[in-house]
Amino acid sequence: MNFDWLFKKKKDYPDFWNDYIDSFKKNKNVPITNTRFVAFDTETTGFDKKEDRILSIGAVSFVGKTIQVNNSLELYLDQDVFKPETVKIHGLMKTGSQEKISELEAIKAFLLYIKSDILVAHHANFDRNMVNEMLLRHGLGKLKNKFIDTGVLYKKSIHIIYRQKDKSYSLDDLAKELNVPTVDRHTATGDALITALVFLKTIARLNKHRHLNWNHILDR
Repeated sequence: MNFDWLFKKKKDYPDFWNDYIDSFKKNKNVPITNTRFVAFDTETTGFDKKEDRILSIGAVSFVGKTIQVNNSLELYLDQDVFKPETVKIHGLMKTGSQEKISELEAIKAFLLYIKSDILVAHHANFDRNMVNEMLLRHGLGKLKNKFIDTGVLYKKSIHIIYRQKDKSYSLDDLAKELNVPTVDRHTATGDALITALVFLKTIARLNKHRHLNWNHILDR
């Protein structure tokens, strides 16, 4: 399969976006055992990708079973859109103690952090759509990374190993099922860490039962 289309650049793209695209060309042959994964989460003003905005992005990276907690990412964005009714969920006030950055600054920091790594998220389509919409607002393309949704992954493990019927799992459900502590729940970085632990425990379960097939896990 030819992926040359991925590396084409437009002259009006900024350097940080071109650097992001270049990272895929440099790292395309890295074996899965040495691959860097990034678990991430977004806190938002709501669920509408067009009308709502990202308030914070949290991410942690890991290679193998080692989570690099000292190299996490925590970004708080200026709140151009503010919905007070959602504060009880994410706890982020329009003005608060956190240092906030612009949406464009957040994009630069996030892309620099993730590069071409495999992204892991719970209900990944939502986070992916919110980030993609943010990118499009600034004249950029969509995320090129491969994704793993921990909710989908866990359902696959339940079906493959135990032949149980699918059902929807919240992040709290999975944390309880897999004995993952829910410290800092509903903060972007806290949820990213929980997601990383859920992912690693689910992968370990699949590996233990010899049902681990990366081709069936990765989503583009």
